[in-house]
Amino acid sequence: MNAAPPTEPSARDRRRWAQYLADERAEAQVYRELAGRRSGEEREILLALAEAEGRHEEHWQELLGGEPDRLPRASTRSRALGWMAGKFGSIFVLALAQNAEARSPYDTEPFATPRMVADEKIHGEVVRGLAARGRRRLSGTFRAAVFGANDGLVSNLALVMGIGATGVAPQFVLFSGIAGLLAGALSMGAGEYVSVRSQRELLDATEPNTYGHDVLADLDLDANELALVYRTRGMDADEALEHARSVVGAAQRSDGSAPFIRPREAAGEHEVVGSALGAAGSSFLFFASGAIIPVLPWLFGLSGWSAVLLALGLVGLALVATGATVGLLSGAPPLRRGLRQLAIGFGAAAITYLLGLLFGVSAT
Repeated sequence: MNAAPPTEPSARDRRRWAQYLADERAEAQVYRELAGRRSGEEREILLALAEAEGRHEEHWQELLGGEPDRLPRASTRSRALGWMAGKFGSIFVLALAQNAEARSPYDTEPFATPRMVADEKIHGEVVRGLAARGRRRLSGTFRAAVFGANDGLVSNLALVMGIGATGVAPQFVLFSGIAGLLAGALSMGAGEYVSVRSQRELLDATEPNTYGHDVLADLDLDANELALVYRTRGMDADEALEHARSVVGAAQRSDGSAPFIRPREAAGEHEVVGSALGAAGSSFLFFASGAIIPVLPWLFGLSGWSAVLLALGLVGLALVATGATVGLLSGAPPLRRGLRQLAIGFGAAAITYLLGLLFGVSAT
């Protein structure tokens, strides 16, 4: 709950209001930029959010007694969102906006009205819903791509670290890395294809088919088992019987010169599952693109500690980037997810490196 505002605002209060005004103005522009790249319902929702931010602008402007002579720059976060909205207008912007709305400063701001506090909390849920739509559209092939890249980075880094620690020649480390890249990429691609294909086949098996269409005209209009079919699909008894009567009636009114074919009912497109070939191809390519990074130092002729340190540095950057991307899209703190991914990758590499040292000592 906000504390009661003091009777006389200080100079610090006025500077804070001016900053709020600049930030609200920048955030309203972000929503307008995003709305310009959308259509239909999503556009209307984004414009309504911009209008709400405009009401918050008016509140701070009224407290300031009009437009300030000098308005501070919007926060770095707001300016970054504005730049991304103008350039990309993508799910990344909505994910960042979701995080921003969840960290509203108005919770502890004595000069913010309770309605403004409530607005910001609801805005977070609205943006979360918009971002969720984009996440669902990305979830199939994008999921395979991101996790394929992460698997390639971690597994091949662990492989070359373990092999390199045994003290073998650099050429053997390079050969092992290339072999691990090809084996892993082929395995990932094949596994993803089988997984997605099987899931689509299971979903397709639940869709209506044309079995029994040729006997529809022979069913009793008032007592027919076709109603049972519709009841298994979730209709109540009365609705199922009414729908069955309409279908049977249409079949009985057909001229009989050709078998009656019932109009195909709407079926799901399984957008979340994605394409089996698309998922397999992206999984193969992104695993390979991740797995080649730990091998690059040896590929360019380095060896020993210089190759190890460069491989760790390159893979570390890639792990932080992919982890932050997943965190951003899931609405979680990007840096925390990036560092978590880095710790997992380096932890796996450390284990195999220690095992490689152990085997190397045992072999000598």
